[in-house]
Amino acid sequence: MMEKRKSAVRGLCCAVFCAATTVSLAPPASSASAPEPRQALKERYHATLNGGIATAANSSITCLKPVANAASCSSVQKGGPGRNSEYDMFYSDVDRDKNTYNSTRAALRMPANSQVKYARLYWGGNLRVGEVKPAKDNGRVLVAEPRGSYRALKADTIRTHRRSDGADAYHASANVTSLVRSSGPGAYTVAQLNVAKGRSTAGAWGGWTLVVAYENKKSPRRHLSVWDGLAATDRHTNGFSLATRPMSFPAGAKGSVGVVGYDGDRGSGGDSISLSANKRKGTPLSNSANPGSDAFNSSITNLGREVPGRVPAHRNTLGYDSDRFDAQKALLSGGNSLLVRFTSGRDDYLLGALYTQVSARR
Repeated sequence: MMEKRKSAVRGLCCAVFCAATTVSLAPPASSASAPEPRQALKERYHATLNGGIATAANSSITCLKPVANAASCSSVQKGGPGRNSEYDMFYSDVDRDKNTYNSTRAALRMPANSQVKYARLYWGGNLRVGEVKPAKDNGRVLVAEPRGSYRALKADTIRTHRRSDGADAYHASANVTSLVRSSGPGAYTVAQLNVAKGRSTAGAWGGWTLVVAYENKKSPRRHLSVWDGLAATDRHTNGFSLATRPMSFPAGAKGSVGVVGYDGDRGSGGDSISLSANKRKGTPLSNSANPGSDAFNSSITNLGREVPGRVPAHRNTLGYDSDRFDAQKALLSGGNSLLVRFTSGRDDYLLGALYTQVSARR
């Protein structure tokens, strides 16, 4: 268990959450406001080296009790069907510290002797549910590294999106390269993530993902790339695509594609991800945990497997996705460009970040 930090956190919470933020945000829109236009993702980091991308992630809110004929919270948390709009939602808080109202933990794993080249923490959620959270707190969280105590972290980038169903979403991020480089792998805890509790048609959701690019002389040579923004897709659009920068990869190349998304509902169907190389027909990305027709299904997985080291470890996160997909089938013929396409059917979701690692031509 993480050690108690009551005295340190008490002062830190006041300093962080009572001070005015330096980020200027518009006030929350009313539930009748029109949807905002989609914001494109942009490349944040790229490198070609012997190494890879590692992640740690968790959701920050879960169900408290069902309404109507929804399944029990226990069933949903174990991976059963259920959507956030069907539940009264409440914060997850694992640190036993009375000064934090939400906190969750996840393990970052990298090969031994890896050198951190770049690290970024992403977090976000819905501010308007049964309660309404102030947007001024979007750009700050508390972070505790392995065996460490909480420290304040301010975002350097914030994106927002409001929907006609009343959702008031945001996606924030900060460069944490120095923190992760000095602290290394292990359990990271993120607390005080700005997310609203309660129940509404839009539903409550929120979570965080740490994305780390590392170098390791024993790892294959790869192209590593990270994009972020806040791209919205819904049942009324045809989806969107993201084209990578030129990168040469051989026939038989191996690789993966990772996503960070919000408000994907399990069982809604029609939402998919596909990858194409050199303008070939797209290859659907799916696995045992993420069906091809329900890619954004409230899960935190790695190549179809549940990611160990999360506290709590809910299988259905009720609105937060942080998943990695095997991309090898799309890379078999080799090439020098990639196109990732996202579609939506009966589900509305937001894409906050995308990362890829692909074998590099020697």
